[in-house]
Amino acid sequence: MLSFLGNVIWFVMGGVFMALGWFLAGCLMAISIVGLPWARSAFVIAKFTLVPFGNTLIRRDVLTGKKDIGTGGFGFIGNVIWFVIAGWWLCIGHILSGLACAVTIIGIPWGWQHLKIAAITLAPVGMAIVPIEQAENHANRVV
Repeated sequence: MLSFLGNVIWFVMGGVFMALGWFLAGCLMAISIVGLPWARSAFVIAKFTLVPFGNTLIRRDVLTGKKDIGTGGFGFIGNVIWFVIAGWWLCIGHILSGLACAVTIIGIPWGWQHLKIAAITLAPVGMAIVPIEQAENHANRVV
């Protein structure tokens, strides 16, 4: 229930605009064939930005138990290119937004969500959104 309430407040207080921004970035990246891997990552971040409370991001290879193109060597190269072109300035934007939210005690949870999003903007290729409980189950399983 608290996750739902947090997501509703997040949505009303600007989360929808951030998600639309990420969705627009994904659409712009998808215009060229070369930008498709980053477009998928932008859409994943857009979805996470829309409902961050109660969800987390986890690497797809940890989630599925097998590597794919986004979690292997090409994913690493994609994350390096992403970091150079877009990741660092997006991270700074979310950090500044998080600090602005955290000015008041009430805004600290929303500031924390900005910091979670800031961390993923540095290297989003190869990530998936899952409920927190599912991520904890994957972290605790014996391989």
